[in-house]
Amino acid sequence: MEKVKFYWKLYYPVILSFLSFLYSVTLWFSGYQLEGIFVGIWVPSILAMAICIRQRRNDYYRALAASRTKKRRK
Repeated sequence: MEKVKFYWKLYYPVILSFLSFLYSVTLWFSGYQLEGIFVGIWVPSILAMAICIRQRRNDYYRALAASRTKKRRK
């Protein structure tokens, strides 16, 4: 179970983007071209948002580690 949680935490943006892509293709070939295009735009949006969140999270952890290092040196 821990392994599944780890992979979900790591790859959830890719999984959600792929599901969005499949939904978009399904809409397109079902005759709903405009809706398919609209949903297709979600894919890069989901990935971009995930990049932003991970970047902010990494910045936070780097700053936290730097502040702990400074406290230890004093």
